[in-house]
Amino acid sequence: MQARDLVAARLYETEEEVIQDALRHLLRARPEVRIQLAVHRYQNENLSLAKAASVAGVSWAQMKEILLEKGIQPRLGPESVDEAREEVATLREALSGSG
Repeated sequence: MQARDLVAARLYETEEEVIQDALRHLLRARPEVRIQLAVHRYQNENLSLAKAASVAGVSWAQMKEILLEKGIQPRLGPESVDEAREEVATLREALSGSG
């Protein structure tokens, strides 16, 4: 089976939609993959701790602990006003989804 088969069957409009849906299901089914992805992005994309926690599907404190367990020193505090705003928006989004 290939992505184009699902498009041909009119289950999805594009192969990109098939891939996005498959990735969503993979990340739901395998939380360790989400965590590994979050750690990778934190180290390589200068992701904030709050955003990495959101990607991993864990709390800020849990993400900090995960990083420490992997020997990665968390960067604490935003380095710019834009990063601070991003962290606030990410935390608000996370809090509004839990209530």
